[in-house]
Amino acid sequence: MKELFKKRRLSFLEQEIKYARYVFNDHFVLFLLIFMGFVSVQYSQLLRNFPENPWVVILGLLLFSAFIVPWGRFATYLEPADRQFLLVKEEELLLYFKERVRRAYLFWGAIQTGLLVLLAPLFLALGLPFWGFTLYALLLLGLKYWIFQRRSRSFIQQGRLAWEALIAYEAKRKQGILRFFALFTNVKGISNSIKRRAYLDFLTSLVKKQHQETWTNLYLRSYLRNGDLFALSLRLLLLSLLLLIFIPQAMVAASFTVLFNYLMIFQLLALYEALDYQYLTQLFPLEPTHKVKGVKKIIRALALLSLALESLFALLFFQEKIWVLAILGLSLVLVFFYLPFKLKRLVDEKG
Repeated sequence: MKELFKKRRLSFLEQEIKYARYVFNDHFVLFLLIFMGFVSVQYSQLLRNFPENPWVVILGLLLFSAFIVPWGRFATYLEPADRQFLLVKEEELLLYFKERVRRAYLFWGAIQTGLLVLLAPLFLALGLPFWGFTLYALLLLGLKYWIFQRRSRSFIQQGRLAWEALIAYEAKRKQGILRFFALFTNVKGISNSIKRRAYLDFLTSLVKKQHQETWTNLYLRSYLRNGDLFALSLRLLLLSLLLLIFIPQAMVAASFTVLFNYLMIFQLLALYEALDYQYLTQLFPLEPTHKVKGVKKIIRALALLSLALESLFALLFFQEKIWVLAILGLSLVLVFFYLPFKLKRLVDEKG
């Protein structure tokens, strides 16, 4: 039993390592090093010039603590077929599950404590003694233990595993990891959900119901009803706007905004293959180029709409207006040059 799940764990780790090479490439690692240096300098300046009224710091530490306490999941590597083939081993699986929960708690608890240690100078600057900080860290560890135990008990019913819930939980955990890698490269094994959002149906009237706009209409509906792409693009846009509002350094905010615009366009490229499972689309009396034009119109419209909002916020909150032009220039390059280039490569790969 242990060997079986060890093989599954190593197989998934190999998959993660393969995709991690595309994420942490030379350019991204260099960007992270520069960003870490910037954060370190700002952290040092905050400690040297600690505010007399530190309510913002206290609120930030409380929000950060509330974020990291429930952070973390336990991995079981269960698969749908296990409910039939491993049912006779349920007692062993129950012990295995408890062991995975214990290991997950130790792993995420160590990460939580490490993050708190990095922020320890802020706690001490607020006047909290070292023993008080230690008690606070132990209290958060206790809360995390309670949360992990409560989560794990929800998958055990009358001394037996809740197979359906546990398998669905593991599938969701893996999908979350794969979707992170999908921000940077093409990833296999991602499943998308479809959900009609009736309150957005009025947007479908923005595209004319004409023969040559068939693919545009289909891609617009696919985007509005995609359970992942729609929510992901909104999250990236919201993060961009929050950075433009709360980061005083215009250069840093502009850099992250352009990065998020790139990630949005890269993710929306998945729309091109969203309707491939519909084989009847091959019978459409349309030129193949209409498909590319349709998806390009939708992605370009979404990117330009996001750029318009970001530019408005940048004009309102940037003191150095030159960085507004930087956001506009670099984002327009992504929309009018990067997007057609990537679509052409997609067509060539599928052709």
